[in-house]
Amino acid sequence: MRTNRNDGGFTLVELMIALSVGLILIGAMYGVCAMQSRSFAVQEQVAEMQQNARAAMDMMTREIRMAGHDPLKTAGAGIVTAGAHSIVFTRDITSTYGADAADGDTADPNEYVTYQLYTTSGIQKLGRKSQQTAAIQPIAEHAQSLDFVYYDDGGAVTTTPADIRRIKIAVTVRTAMADPDYSSNGGYRTYTLTSVIAPRNLGL
Repeated sequence: MRTNRNDGGFTLVELMIALSVGLILIGAMYGVCAMQSRSFAVQEQVAEMQQNARAAMDMMTREIRMAGHDPLKTAGAGIVTAGAHSIVFTRDITSTYGADAADGDTADPNEYVTYQLYTTSGIQKLGRKSQQTAAIQPIAEHAQSLDFVYYDDGGAVTTTPADIRRIKIAVTVRTAMADPDYSSNGGYRTYTLTSVIAPRNLGL
């Protein structure tokens, strides 16, 4: 029997070359997967940030629009405090007995409302108080700023509660975690929403 020396298999050099090429391909695939994973995580945080801001703004505009609601004309409802970064307002929308009807005061739940920023566990949040003595509850986490500007009938800026007819609200939130590939704002992406509302019951 005669043996062909060309059928002896791969040489050590050929194996080393094949292993090197394989490692390069695996490294490239890992890099692509890692980049896609980071991109997905960033987009997920951005979506969550935007959703939080929109939900908070929707709640604030709906409730502030009802500031001063006082159908019985005995509750004295209106803007209580017109702060640059907080607002306190009242409305007579329910009764002590839980019925959805005005009862002439603003002492019931959700009738003496406060919106402001506060910090707990190292996280700044946009919070809401449903009564004057109620504990503040978060409506948006990682809130960076909350700003109010108040206007009178003529469009001039005012801080006098009785003269307020329109309110501009601006809320800025940020992502929960920093993005190492984002150089601005310490790596935190931000999202700002602005709305101008005219409370329908003020000045009546």
